[in-house]
Amino acid sequence: MLQRISAVDKINIDTIAFSSIFEIGDSSYIQGFSRAIAVQREAEVFNAREGNFSVYPIFSESIPFLPIEEEISIQTTQMNPVIKVQNIDVIGVSSSSIIHIGSSKHISMETRVKHIRQLFPKK
Repeated sequence: MLQRISAVDKINIDTIAFSSIFEIGDSSYIQGFSRAIAVQREAEVFNAREGNFSVYPIFSESIPFLPIEEEISIQTTQMNPVIKVQNIDVIGVSSSSIIHIGSSKHISMETRVKHIRQLFPKK
């Protein structure tokens, strides 16, 4: 893992929600996962049987990760091992997102949302 020090004088975060992470310090693995069904209707009607994720294929389909087939060569020189920030101001973090101060080895984040709009038929 990278050998750097992160220094933040002040951080202000208004909202963190729905499988989001606020991490201070180094981490080896971070995995975030969030899923939601968002229903927008013209009429305010609640159906208690709507929240079944298995009904919608978007929640079970695999994500195709294409292999990296080109050779990647990286050379870094860290002249100053300290990353210094005076102020961080965040309005909101949501749906499997991350605010991370520090170093990470592996990060995997996934959000799946099914949007449904139910409108009255046109007359």
